[in-house]
Amino acid sequence: MGVRGPVPKRDSERRRQNKAEVPTDTVKTAGRVRIPAASKGWHAIAREWYLSLKDSGQSKFYEPSDWMTAKYAADLMSKLLSYERPSAQLVASLNSLLASLLATEGDRRRVRMEIERIPAGGPAEVTAMDAYRRAHQG
Repeated sequence: MGVRGPVPKRDSERRRQNKAEVPTDTVKTAGRVRIPAASKGWHAIAREWYLSLKDSGQSKFYEPSDWMTAKYAADLMSKLLSYERPSAQLVASLNSLLASLLATEGDRRRVRMEIERIPAGGPAEVTAMDAYRRAHQG
């Protein structure tokens, strides 16, 4: 059985004075990660979910094996959506796969990952309410 608890931060993100007991073995690799194509035969919801991953913040950490896990999850999701009475055990298995891909806000919070989406106009975009509030503050 593996180690329990949240997934630890990357070494580069840690602030520590003492050395780790076991050093992290870091692998550097070059090139872009190819995203496998979505299957045309998938249920529409499964297809949309899979395609949404490439725009999701956590996918910047995905390696080819993560994309294949996502493809497997989308295939399983497609099958479950076509069943009239899906199995609770299959739904639980799918939920576990989705959690391993950090597909929901709760999953990301458990590993202390936060995604801040910058508005389309960029960080300098100011809403009318912000401008009004600033103008009327003492």
